[in-house]
Amino acid sequence: MSTEGYIVVTAIILMIVALAREMMRPGLILFSTVIVLMAIGIISPDESISGFSNKGMITIAVLFLVSEGFRQTGALNRVAAFYLPRRRGRMTFLLPRLMIPVSALSAFLNNTPVVIIFAPMIKRWAENLNLSSQKFLIPLSYATIFGGMCTLIGTSTNLVVHGLMLDNGLNGFTMFELGKVGVFVAAAGFIYMSVFGNMLLPGKKIKFATRYTDLKEYYYDLLVPQHSSLIGKKIKNGRIGELKNLSVDSIEREGQLIETRKGEFFIYENDKLLVAGKPDSLNYILELENVKLLGLDLVKGRIPKNELKQYEVVLSPRFPGIGKNIVDFNFFEHYHASVLAIHRNGERITSNVRNLKLKPGDNVVLLTDERFIKNWGDSKIFYLTSYIGEHKGNGKPWRKWAAFIILLLMIIGATIGHSFPSKGGIAFDMFYFAAIAAILMVWLKILPHQNYTKSISWDILITIASSLALSKAMQNSGAADAIARTTINFAKAWGPWGVLIAVYLITTLFTEIITNNAAAALVFPIALSAAIQMNVDPKPFFVAIAIAASASFSTPIGYQTNLIVQAIGNYKFKDYVRIGIPLNLLAFIISMWLIPIFWKF
Repeated sequence: MSTEGYIVVTAIILMIVALAREMMRPGLILFSTVIVLMAIGIISPDESISGFSNKGMITIAVLFLVSEGFRQTGALNRVAAFYLPRRRGRMTFLLPRLMIPVSALSAFLNNTPVVIIFAPMIKRWAENLNLSSQKFLIPLSYATIFGGMCTLIGTSTNLVVHGLMLDNGLNGFTMFELGKVGVFVAAAGFIYMSVFGNMLLPGKKIKFATRYTDLKEYYYDLLVPQHSSLIGKKIKNGRIGELKNLSVDSIEREGQLIETRKGEFFIYENDKLLVAGKPDSLNYILELENVKLLGLDLVKGRIPKNELKQYEVVLSPRFPGIGKNIVDFNFFEHYHASVLAIHRNGERITSNVRNLKLKPGDNVVLLTDERFIKNWGDSKIFYLTSYIGEHKGNGKPWRKWAAFIILLLMIIGATIGHSFPSKGGIAFDMFYFAAIAAILMVWLKILPHQNYTKSISWDILITIASSLALSKAMQNSGAADAIARTTINFAKAWGPWGVLIAVYLITTLFTEIITNNAAAALVFPIALSAAIQMNVDPKPFFVAIAIAASASFSTPIGYQTNLIVQAIGNYKFKDYVRIGIPLNLLAFIISMWLIPIFWKF
């Protein structure tokens, strides 16, 4: 390897370390690496920004708009509400019932908005049935990955590899070509999760029950004021006649917490009662005159009582108050919402809430009005968990049907467009139909034009564009050729199939420690050089890269949807390792078996 090759490899290793330690956002880390290599002279300024004009990358940006338009109609919310079971069942049947429809959707929509919409709804659905939501959120992320493997547009990774193939003068993938492997990986994944999910996923194991389960209880802090009629009243086994339909869980008195579920207790002035009730208890509590709801003082006089609603949100890593407490951050002034409670790691924090430092993944119960959903429902700083009575999409039913028809026509066009006669150099490809679909959604006001740029994940696009520049750096410096020669020498006893195994494993390793798009772009030139040196068709290697880069199951950092559900579900790193490594192995075995059958070397 040349000196320049060693410089590129060193830069990439340092980049991987920075990504693993989350020193900055992924896009900024990769772009910084590109600028360093440009400053040294390994890639030219034109080559450093050429990724931003790659058709695959631009197609991903356009598909963000299409997915957001479909999301805005509220159609995904309706789908989730329709297919989520109303009662408990055996885990063997619950998981496939949840995962298969999500996979079907994510085969044609961007994975990220699918997870952002479904994760809070599934979390609330599970908690309402007194089930551990941790049994369902990782499978939700995996379901989107399975669906993404099956089509060209199912995940940005497939479009990255497709774009690199076109840039190198090769034919790209057709719409459903990757499904020859992806469908089998998905089917095996569904079976694996059904059989082992209940055992390997964190959270309390789910036992079968045929009857309907009571709805989740919501907790409220009530203060007993001076001259309240409750003073001196008796609480017996958590119940008191003056607070109908509410149970008293505990009393906080002079810094001490008194459990009241069993036994008899008397109420004193200034006691703080922690009470539990059904989701509709808020309106009842607001009408009580003998107690005060803690947190109501902040909104009193600013929001009419009849407009108050209860929301639950999960704080994302972008929330600006991370590391601060509610008082110092001044939560109400920022969001016109009063904090009623905070849940962390599935448990309600009952004492000293106002001084608690906020963390990503905290589930915060808010008292506010409908303006909250309008102002912050589409924000990336909150993952909206629920409002008692789900908020609807952006209005008129015809928009749902229009969005569905546009999406369907885009899919049909991208599938059969290659058979259309080309006119004036126009390629009837995925970009052509996706661009038309996006503009139609804007013109028909399905996608609001005022803030269309918010629909695009710029960090993902910068990551992809920078990855393509790094791919070019590996080719220019000779690093790709050198690594390809080493790979061939190591696997030459096995021939092209051995190199296929090596390419898949390298991509898998990169995917789990950096990002899927970066992994695909970095391994692509290695695979291309290996195919040229062995004088074989490179397409089987590119299929392996696409599948392996998507099959990110054993870490939260390799795939964006894994990161999203980690925050919402309060998962630990080891949770992904335990459930994901066998799934990685399963995807590897199936891919190595099927790829040489469908794509000859």
